[in-house]
Amino acid sequence: CTAELMTHLSAPLPLSRSLSLAFWDITQKGYEKKRGKLLAPYIPQIQGVDPSLQIDNRIQASSQAVLPGSKHNKSRAANTRDERFRSDLHTEAVQAALAKYKERKMPMPSKRRSVLVQSSVEACTPPDTSSASEDEGSLRRQGRLATSTPYQGHGPPAVEHWFNRVIQGSSTSSSASSTSSHPGGRSVTNTTSHAVLNVNAAATALADFMAHTQLDNHSAPPDVTGLSERSSLHAERPQVASVRGVSRGYNHHTSVMETADGVPVNSRVSSKIQQLLNTLKRPKRPPLREFFVDDFEELLDVQQPDPNQPKPEGQHMSPLEGDPLGGVNTWPPSLPAALHRWGTTQPKSPCLTALDNAGKPVYTLTYGKLWTRSQKLAYTLLNKLSTRNEPLLVPGDRVALVFPNNDPVMFMVAFYGCLLAELVPVPIEVPLTRKDAGSQQIGFLLGSCGVTLALTTDACQKGLPKAQTGEVATFKGWPRLLWFVTDGKHVVKPPKDWHPPIRDTSNDIAYIEYKTSKEGSTMGITVSNAATLAHCHALTQACGYTEGETITNVLDFKREAGLWHGVLTSVMNRMHVISIPYSLMKVNPLSWIQKVHTYKARVAVVKSRDMHWSLLAQRDQRDVSLSSLRMLIVADGANPWSISSCDAFLNVFQARGLRPEVICPCASSSEAMTVAIRRPPEMGVPPPGKAVLSMGGLSHSVIRVDTEEKLSVLTVQDVGQVMPGTLVCVVRVEGTPYLCQTDEVGEICVNSGIPGVAYYGLPGMTKNIFETIPVTSSGIPICDRPFTRTSLLGFVGPDSLVFVVGKMDGLMVVSGRRHNADDVVATALAVEPMKFVYRGRIAVFSVSVLHDERIVVVAEQRPDASEEDSFQWMSRVLQAIDSIHQVGVYCLALVPANTLPKAPLGGIHISETKQRFLEGALHPCNVLMCPHTCVTNLPKPRQKQPEVGPASMIVGNLVAGKRIAQACGRDVAQLEDNDQARKFLYIQDVLQWRAQATPDHPVFLVLNAKGTVASTASCLQLHKRAERVAAALMGRLNTGDHVALVYPPGIDLIATFYGCLYAGCVPVTVRPPHPQNLATTLPTVKMIVEVSKSVCILTTQAIMKLFRSKEAAAAVDVKSWPMVLDTDDLPRKKSPQMYKPPTPEMLAYLDFSVSTTGILAGVKMSHSATSALCRSIKLQCELYPSRQIAICLDPYCGLGFALWCLCSLYSGHQSILVPPLELESNASLWLAAVSQYKVRVTFCSYSVMEMCTKGLGSQTEALRLRNVNLSCVRTCMVVAEERPRIALTQSFSKIFKDLGLSPRAVSTTFGCRVNVAVCLQPNRLGKLAEQGTAGPDPTTVYVDMRALRHDRWVRLVERGSPHSLPLMESGKILPGVKVIIANTETKGPLGDSHLGEVWVSSPHNATGYYTVYGEEALHADHFNTKLSFGDTQTVWARTGYLGFLRRTELTDASGERHDALYVVGSLDETLELRGMRYHPIDIETSVIRSHKSIAECAVFTWTNLLVVVVELEGSEQEALDLVALVTNVVLEEHYLIVGVVVVVDPGVIPINSRGEKQRMHLRDGFLADQLDPIYVAYNM
Repeated sequence: CTAELMTHLSAPLPLSRSLSLAFWDITQKGYEKKRGKLLAPYIPQIQGVDPSLQIDNRIQASSQAVLPGSKHNKSRAANTRDERFRSDLHTEAVQAALAKYKERKMPMPSKRRSVLVQSSVEACTPPDTSSASEDEGSLRRQGRLATSTPYQGHGPPAVEHWFNRVIQGSSTSSSASSTSSHPGGRSVTNTTSHAVLNVNAAATALADFMAHTQLDNHSAPPDVTGLSERSSLHAERPQVASVRGVSRGYNHHTSVMETADGVPVNSRVSSKIQQLLNTLKRPKRPPLREFFVDDFEELLDVQQPDPNQPKPEGQHMSPLEGDPLGGVNTWPPSLPAALHRWGTTQPKSPCLTALDNAGKPVYTLTYGKLWTRSQKLAYTLLNKLSTRNEPLLVPGDRVALVFPNNDPVMFMVAFYGCLLAELVPVPIEVPLTRKDAGSQQIGFLLGSCGVTLALTTDACQKGLPKAQTGEVATFKGWPRLLWFVTDGKHVVKPPKDWHPPIRDTSNDIAYIEYKTSKEGSTMGITVSNAATLAHCHALTQACGYTEGETITNVLDFKREAGLWHGVLTSVMNRMHVISIPYSLMKVNPLSWIQKVHTYKARVAVVKSRDMHWSLLAQRDQRDVSLSSLRMLIVADGANPWSISSCDAFLNVFQARGLRPEVICPCASSSEAMTVAIRRPPEMGVPPPGKAVLSMGGLSHSVIRVDTEEKLSVLTVQDVGQVMPGTLVCVVRVEGTPYLCQTDEVGEICVNSGIPGVAYYGLPGMTKNIFETIPVTSSGIPICDRPFTRTSLLGFVGPDSLVFVVGKMDGLMVVSGRRHNADDVVATALAVEPMKFVYRGRIAVFSVSVLHDERIVVVAEQRPDASEEDSFQWMSRVLQAIDSIHQVGVYCLALVPANTLPKAPLGGIHISETKQRFLEGALHPCNVLMCPHTCVTNLPKPRQKQPEVGPASMIVGNLVAGKRIAQACGRDVAQLEDNDQARKFLYIQDVLQWRAQATPDHPVFLVLNAKGTVASTASCLQLHKRAERVAAALMGRLNTGDHVALVYPPGIDLIATFYGCLYAGCVPVTVRPPHPQNLATTLPTVKMIVEVSKSVCILTTQAIMKLFRSKEAAAAVDVKSWPMVLDTDDLPRKKSPQMYKPPTPEMLAYLDFSVSTTGILAGVKMSHSATSALCRSIKLQCELYPSRQIAICLDPYCGLGFALWCLCSLYSGHQSILVPPLELESNASLWLAAVSQYKVRVTFCSYSVMEMCTKGLGSQTEALRLRNVNLSCVRTCMVVAEERPRIALTQSFSKIFKDLGLSPRAVSTTFGCRVNVAVCLQPNRLGKLAEQGTAGPDPTTVYVDMRALRHDRWVRLVERGSPHSLPLMESGKILPGVKVIIANTETKGPLGDSHLGEVWVSSPHNATGYYTVYGEEALHADHFNTKLSFGDTQTVWARTGYLGFLRRTELTDASGERHDALYVVGSLDETLELRGMRYHPIDIETSVIRSHKSIAECAVFTWTNLLVVVVELEGSEQEALDLVALVTNVVLEEHYLIVGVVVVVDPGVIPINSRGEKQRMHLRDGFLADQLDPIYVAYNM
């Protein structure tokens, strides 16, 4: 019951010592923006006054406004501080600790307040993701950002106004990368010198402002990753392709506000990240002895013990003996015997008085009544309950006792009834709902104990949750129980000749008490009759109980001290117990004191909570006297804060007759029962002791009395002497139980001389806990009797007094130092404002992340707490705990009042809270993670080794017997085939030839969303339409002019493409703008038209209308379009003559595409490359005129374009064209078409595959009924420019296996900008060399993910091993294609299975990027580069992708060993962190796995911080649960600390037409504050 104890009383909020944070940022999105906009003009800028001074004035003004309101509370203020948790000493310590931190600033997390947000459209235009195929649509225009209002936060208005003026200047160019145009780096909106000047001025002003707000200015963002040097990757592959070519002529101050690439960004996000970096710049701990072994095993840093840490210096302790147990001749031989004696000789003597919620005595049970009622129950249970004529219960069976806390009488009758019947009672809590915290574990306990019957009262049975049948519901995890009501009318009077067996004590089980472990599992502790009797005996002697005494019991009578004193020992001594229920204490905290006074009770058994509560209410009571008390037993006297409760209680009640020596703290545990108790004064014991101990020493398990340092001390009181008849020692907590030294803290162990206590059904754990043999330092056992571990941590002080400083359950071992959860709770609760935590409900526990414990603090915040209060309180708690305990808090979470799971008596159920935290089901309303300060055991950042030269690399490979990684497709020259098209140099000639040779052969068939044929084209029809287009162009354009083709997917696009070739023009295919989303998609069209220097646009009438619409005019400058022709109704004219290119090396077409890094890159394809590409694909896929293939791809770039427009005409096969956009309205369109036309070869993209998997996953049965059958498919190829997505292809195969799809049919392809088709088609494998066909799919390997971070030899591991990553071969290398793996920096060749850049040489390589004149040289090496060593003649193109080649055991058709190419990921996408290279997809996969509500994830870096954006598919209250889970999983699996976690709505992460994430657009959107996030967490 740590923390349920705060009061209801509302104190005035003490004025918070302002921890002035730089910018408040709680995104009350649209509301705040509008407010700020309206107020800005009216807020005066005080000339010449430092803006930060204005902040202070405002804070003071607001603080004065608070004061008058709180006056009426003043009278109560004095006694509302929660004395239980704090001595004044502790509070002073916390205040002193916080004073040291005054200057620290932390960025506040930002949160969407959905209630208030009606976000204005202009404030935030998220990137268009309305359809998966809007690829370039997510490129946003620069000018757009100028209209988005910079953020107006909770900052001081004067500063807001000033800040806006500064930012207005710079926001025009706030995200140059989002305007990226093409490799040349020409920004579409020309950044004029004026804008640069503007930015310059803004930057200078901003720099001044930053200086005032104590943001350190650095000319480059600090590198928090510990890397000493910048990676040289950028030098090697210049980022020019990324068009982040913003003029770098800014004054250097701007770097505060630039991205790593020099892109100025919206200051709001970046200023927060700058604050975050500032908090990280201060080194946290003394530097550790870090090391990094440059091998695969990244060694986590081992915490080296501090040589100056305190070590124990005392003698080894000797076991401590209690007084001998006095022999009493008149003592009854067992509990039932005692009950029999008093029930028959003193039947009128009172045994138990029960009270109602008003504090009135309801019923007094006499010993006579207890005896007769227990007998009746015993008889009924044994003789009147039967199943199938067999008695239901036999002696020794376990029975559950389910009695509410306010009915001690019925409980006592049931307990003794079971003892008389020799049944074993298992008292448990009353289940209130089906989902009580910990209820499932109780069920497991009942099941393992074999409980079939539950006893309860009539009233309680009526209140239990019921099933529809009216019976008591079965609770989750519980066995089936029969419920028996023990009220009078249900029990039978036994016949005269029946007497319960009253035997002497034995080692049979008397009762089972439940206990919940630290992990949340519930164990049953069995206590034998002998142990029960011995404990009663010891308690009687220690407490000096005498016959007929009166005792007040406030504790739970079902377990621990409440049971031992109030049910067992009391009956032994014929005492009278006044039982105070918890419900009465809640209503009247003074009730127990009043009852002591009324009944002149001699003994009271309480917890420090009860003393604390009564303090708060004592003013209303003048006339109580506590002079009758001879013992006030404090059952949780072992808690670190019980001392302040005891002292405060004594201060107040000494005047009411309470004698100081009466207070008797005791220490106990469920396993060892009472361990030690302070004796009542009449026994002539030494005076009580207090110890002021150094927290630092305790964390190293060493006792150091601390007089100087007031900040971090723990004051503890003794818990008296050990129990009579016991032997006690203190042993080391971990490992062999060595005896501790006298100044060392360890676990207290007890031997009572009587066995009979154990865990029910758990012999292994019983041996560990109940049969410990302590040994001396030389390893000799101290005695032959086994000891019980008490789970109490403490030491034996002077005068043989026992001191307890904590419990094993609350022990948190962080980096080798021990901290106690209760101490951390006490510190947190001493932080101003005291009343911030609702009723003091706070839970502290540790979770294991990355091989160490991490401290988590969860508190309930008051319902009226504002965001600002919360954040200030959290910041202070972090600092207080850091100062006092010298330990960092990993996560601090605040939840709404009354939402943490409750323990039976209202405390917090810690293990359930921890479970919810780990499952992401806590639903906090505020979270602060501080991984940067706590996680000190990361591997040291990897230093770049001096690069091994390429020559030594080759020699090394030769010596190691490794071949150089090189592979090639079949040789085209040797492949004889009857390829008629081969004799034509130009693809347009092939069309003319086919129009003559096979005029009516249908080459194209386009399907619409209904699955019917929308249009078809034969060779002749296509040729005629192309001629018409050529005729229209020839008069207007010159040969060599570039023409943009803006068409929806269909025959028009293909016909106009060939028309351009006929006319000698260069076609550029462009995706048309999306009519519903012109604002984001039209600028992209405009950009491609401008960058490609197109002089004319060909399109349809419908699109032409769009170009001229009002919406278009708002999005782009419509006057600057080139000539636009619509081709819908061209005259039937034949062009005078066809254009014949002079050489096949001439440019045929331009292929523009946006890469995943947001780079718009156009490549030049010559006529010879076009023909070579078609021939290579024809040979690989065995295409000829009688074949049909189905294509569900976008026809605008890459392999999709080649398959749509080129291959069908070259090979003559028929293509069934399915526009992917149509799948949005009919997901089964593509598969239905494949089935209908019995297609053997089909192509799709990952986004299409995903649509089918998600949209049709549950509909396979319906598809089968529609006769969709996929058994015809031999090959289904996924066209991609990325690492194969194994999970997706496997789930696709699995789902559609039921429709006949062969599991081996699905394969992947790989292409990139320099060569659109490197790999295609799975291997036609020969015999599987010695593999046996039962082996796994031969093309998937599992690699060690850590190996991919170091750019070197890739180690294969077994499936399922830690850090394993499945990689699938990217397809078979095409004929005529050669692939080699080269080192990214030295450009030397690498060996087999070595990670490097994939280089490709082939006749169908593109000839270069289409760039602005004068910059070709910059990129020339992408297309014609040579190895620095070895074969230095061949010209290669660099793909920009990392991968490796691996020779497999399989043979291909030619009998050669097969070389498999594995593509790992794009070099431009990789993140360089801590000296290692990470692929975003690996981190994203881990993150998506961490919580069921994460729909999608994308990561990127900014100023060396890792930013993780997750899409939340669920309620917004889950948003904050994700922060800790995301941070944990990335730490565990990738050894990286997440800097920022951004939670957004589904669909915010932009995706291009190939289904690839556009991470750079996302980054730009984040920095420009356009994501409208639900929550942004800045991890400290």
